[in-house]
Amino acid sequence: MNIVAIFNLVPDLVEELEIDQSGTALNMDFLRLIINEFDDHAIEQAILLKERSGARVSVVGPSIDGADDVLYTAASKGADQVIKLTADFQGKKVNNHAMARAFASTLKELQADLILTGVQANTDLDGSIGPLLAEYLGMPYVGYVSGVNAVDGKVVARKEYPGGLVAEMEIKLPAVLGIQAAEQPPRYVAVTKVRQAMKTTTIEERLLAEPDLSGDVCIHRMFKPEVGTRAEMIEGSADEVAARLVGIFKEIGVL
Repeated sequence: MNIVAIFNLVPDLVEELEIDQSGTALNMDFLRLIINEFDDHAIEQAILLKERSGARVSVVGPSIDGADDVLYTAASKGADQVIKLTADFQGKKVNNHAMARAFASTLKELQADLILTGVQANTDLDGSIGPLLAEYLGMPYVGYVSGVNAVDGKVVARKEYPGGLVAEMEIKLPAVLGIQAAEQPPRYVAVTKVRQAMKTTTIEERLLAEPDLSGDVCIHRMFKPEVGTRAEMIEGSADEVAARLVGIFKEIGVL
């Protein structure tokens, strides 16, 4: 089985987020980018499938600052091939439609049987990459997956539903799965092992055409939560509080 796990880099929400001068986007000049948490789980699930079934695993990501570290880490975990999509991503507002199109062009060449991606990211303004990618590739998509097993040319995925419900779904390949959680947390890799991978692993670069940035949402304004002045603390006995509440409801036209 040929498995491809894709990843993207997103702002680290531990950092202080600043809005740029346009007022419609984050200031990315000094913002630290890290691998999307769910994409990290997708890579881990791919490695687990390799360990169980002997599958071949490729990991693909965009040429954004920090991508090399993610790819070398994936190689140290057991990925057979690491690929960086080289295009003018840096400094551009690349939406998920554009990113999915960029991934699709390479994944067609890789002839993947199973594509794993994170179910969502903190930058998903125009939709998650997984369903968009599945549409561009003409493959089925199943999201919110928390475990995958390969069985006779098919996969059985554990899909989570609201309310604690879980279903096992048999999916014909090729397919795209949105991973919510791998069967185990992403494994820790020692820095020494990553450094060794840097010496022995070659990151394959694939040059892409100018990204097609169409499909994005139009943001009119971005701002931090504003302090309101509408809160009123009501004090007194239960009868006094109840009477005051009734008075307020009448004032605003509820009663």
